[in-house]
Amino acid sequence: MAFIAAGNIILEYVVGGAAVARSWTSYFATLLNHKPEDFRIIVHKLGEDYSHLDPIAVGVCAIICVLAVVGTKGSSRFNYIASIIHMVVILFVIIAGFTKADVKNYSDFTPYGVRGVFKSAAVLFFAYIGFDAVSTMAEETKNPGRDIPIGLVGSMVVTTVCYCLMAVTLCLMQPYQQIDPDAPFSVAFSAVGWDWAKYIVAFGALKGMTTVLLVGAIGQARYMTHIARAHMMPPWLAQVNAKTGTPINATVVMLAATALIAFFTKLKILADLLSVSTLFIFMFVAVALLVRRYYVTGETSTRDRNKFLVFLGLILASSTATAVYWALEEEGWIGYCITVPIWFLSTVAMKFLVPQARAPKIWGVPLVPWLPSASIAINIFLLGSIDTKSFVRFAIWTGILLIYYVLFGLHATYDTAKATLKEKQALQKAEEGGVVADNSCSAT
Repeated sequence: MAFIAAGNIILEYVVGGAAVARSWTSYFATLLNHKPEDFRIIVHKLGEDYSHLDPIAVGVCAIICVLAVVGTKGSSRFNYIASIIHMVVILFVIIAGFTKADVKNYSDFTPYGVRGVFKSAAVLFFAYIGFDAVSTMAEETKNPGRDIPIGLVGSMVVTTVCYCLMAVTLCLMQPYQQIDPDAPFSVAFSAVGWDWAKYIVAFGALKGMTTVLLVGAIGQARYMTHIARAHMMPPWLAQVNAKTGTPINATVVMLAATALIAFFTKLKILADLLSVSTLFIFMFVAVALLVRRYYVTGETSTRDRNKFLVFLGLILASSTATAVYWALEEEGWIGYCITVPIWFLSTVAMKFLVPQARAPKIWGVPLVPWLPSASIAINIFLLGSIDTKSFVRFAIWTGILLIYYVLFGLHATYDTAKATLKEKQALQKAEEGGVVADNSCSAT
């Protein structure tokens, strides 16, 4: 379970970085008054989804790789400056965009109905990856117990508000049918007669996406380092350079994979695949949180463990049934009358019938089990809005992970654990021998 979760977190970062790198090319083209395809190589022999080769995306990944391996301090300074510029551009877009707002563009507020809202939410969910990268920096913060929660929650609130304001601004500037998929804000300002503003927007977007790539590079390398320390992946990926203090091997490998995928794959394919992986991982984390709070090996009684597993199983089953019903039945509602009460009652039962086995020491997620249970339900529900091909790609990746785990990872971790146990036993014997020798000397 842990390896599947870790593998999909890695997939998130690699595919997410590739998507941003290809978007970087789009805004770079806008800045130079070109279309994105002018900078891409079309190879007709390849499939349509993989035939638009993007060498600029590869170059951007290479530059980010250099910045990421230089060191956290240098990266942080660059990130800090880039973030300030990015926020200034965001404020400019929102304020300037509202001056060109036309409320008639919102006359048809939900053109695709409720299903359109949830389908869009499922696809753009990948925009929320990266927040967990804050947690990977725990080793490099002065007070992680205080700083990590503030960084996670604070950045998520600010970013969500910015997302919403930017979306409102864009839709008020242009009818939704005319929004450009490659460089929406630059084209929107051109459409309202502010052609000069598109350069400011494109520059700000490039700065922002560069920051995203850098944060992703730092986060994904540290994920890989932690996995390699357990020998789930080759141990040389866990090596940290003494001079820079960064995991250079992991950084180079991860960004090479990002560059390769960015070179071949279209943005839509990346977005759909990434959303499946992200929703799956977020659901997985919520399940892990419940397990952590309600089960401790050797302390939780068999009865409490069984009750917990039953209620957790019902939460997962009812959430999955709701998502399947949503995907298959467009007009029906009877199914929700069965699945939603089961989810609600299972959560209530977990709250009042199963005692929590572990409490957080410094800071913890509030409203347990309600918040993680709702997270499970929402994430699985959104998965019901994603196309079948994305699930097939996700299943192939998960299958590859399992094959690697069975053939390599499992044996490597077992051998490492066995060697560590032998070292501990040898050390314990040596200490016991020292105690005996000390006692003999005292007796003499």
